[in-house]
Amino acid sequence: MPLKSYLAGRVLEVDAALDACLPPAKQRPATLHAAMRYAVFSGGKRLRPVLCLTAAEACGGISANALPAACAVELLHTYSLVHDDLPCMDDDDLRRGRPTCHKVYGEGMAVLCGDALLTHAFAALVQSPVTRRYATRHFVAALAQAGDSTHLIGGQVMDLEGEGQLLKRSQLVRIHEAKTAALLTAALRLGAMSANATPAKLAALTTFGHALGLAFQVIDDILDVTQSTEVLGKTAGKDQAVNKATYPSILGLDASRREAARLTRSAMAALAPLGSKAVRLREIAGQLLMREY
Repeated sequence: MPLKSYLAGRVLEVDAALDACLPPAKQRPATLHAAMRYAVFSGGKRLRPVLCLTAAEACGGISANALPAACAVELLHTYSLVHDDLPCMDDDDLRRGRPTCHKVYGEGMAVLCGDALLTHAFAALVQSPVTRRYATRHFVAALAQAGDSTHLIGGQVMDLEGEGQLLKRSQLVRIHEAKTAALLTAALRLGAMSANATPAKLAALTTFGHALGLAFQVIDDILDVTQSTEVLGKTAGKDQAVNKATYPSILGLDASRREAARLTRSAMAALAPLGSKAVRLREIAGQLLMREY
């Protein structure tokens, strides 16, 4: 099956599961539930939940067992986007080509929407079937760690405090290890755990996720300065406008492209212990790199 068809099938699977785990838009309080659905069903590519399902398959499991974790990761990711877009954070008016949640529902409702999505993430996650190696507490701990004050939230703190500062490359890497790479890695780990992955396979996917997450961020930074708002679906050049440190601003465009390619090669090399079962993960990594070309 071509990768495009495979990804389309996984997205449909994830969207159906997300629809089932969220309250109906008209259920009270209707404004909040409508805002949650607006944020979740905004046309995202579902990269993290797809990686969760694909990791499960790469470890010999089935995608159905990974769906609760896939939904949880996407709900947590969406909460972070809703909050990141707020005027007190990144102050963005567009997300995926549509007005951001606070532009449609107001700032207060957007805050509550993010809070609710985060809570529903863990409600979804605890539906994960336990395996011989991994109990419910292991699933909860993996997602909580990715979103805690030393990772996702801590990375946002470093990002905010770094605006207007001359950051070193090591500081920029730390920000994106905490934000982009940590959650992407958690998605892979949760998928692997749903398949009762061996410690060796879990370690391989952890290394893969770290490198892929950083590569993804490097490419995002490149696209921010090379593509239009219409292509990106969000405000182009926003990082440069607020003097935020990015890979192109520190390394330059050419070196950033080389770094994205290097990280992608490292990610693919990490999949060796999974053999041919990791072919889809390799294909996804290659496709993500090609976003820039």
